[in-house]
Amino acid sequence: MTFRLDETDRKILIELQRDAGRSLEEIARAVGSSKTPVWNRIRKLREAGIIGQQTVLLDAEKLGFEATFFVLIRTSEHEAEWQRRFLAALRARPEVMEAHRLAGDIDYILKVRVRNARAYDAFYQALISEVRIYNVTALLSMEEIKNTVALPL
Repeated sequence: MTFRLDETDRKILIELQRDAGRSLEEIARAVGSSKTPVWNRIRKLREAGIIGQQTVLLDAEKLGFEATFFVLIRTSEHEAEWQRRFLAALRARPEVMEAHRLAGDIDYILKVRVRNARAYDAFYQALISEVRIYNVTALLSMEEIKNTVALPL
C-alpha cells in the first residue's frame, strides 16, 4: 500500500528535514497550519514508515574526524558466505558511514570517516584481516563541497 503525500505533507517533511528539533508550533506556523493537524500528519507519516529514526547531526571535524575516504572495493568472491562475513564486518565498523553495492567494475563503495590517515590504515588492516578482498582503492576527500540528507521534495 502506498502513502499519498499531499502538498501539506510535503511542506511538513521539508520543514522536518530542515530542522526536526524545532517545536511543533514552529513547524505548524511554517506550513500554514495549526499544531494538532500537523501532529496527526506527522504521526501518520511515521506509521507509514516515511519518517524513520530521528537523530542529531554532529560536526565531524569539530569532533576530530578530519578525514573522509571513499573506498572502492573489488572482490573475486561472490559466494553467500563471503558476502555475509563482508557485510557483517562493514556493519560492525563505526567508521563506515555509508556502504553501497554497485553495478559495474567496482563491487562496493564505502564512505569512511576517520581522524586521519593513520586511523584509516587501522580500519583497512582490520577489514582485510576479517575478509579477503581482491582490490581496494582509497580516495581521500580533499574538500566536502555538499553534504545533505534532505530529499528533494
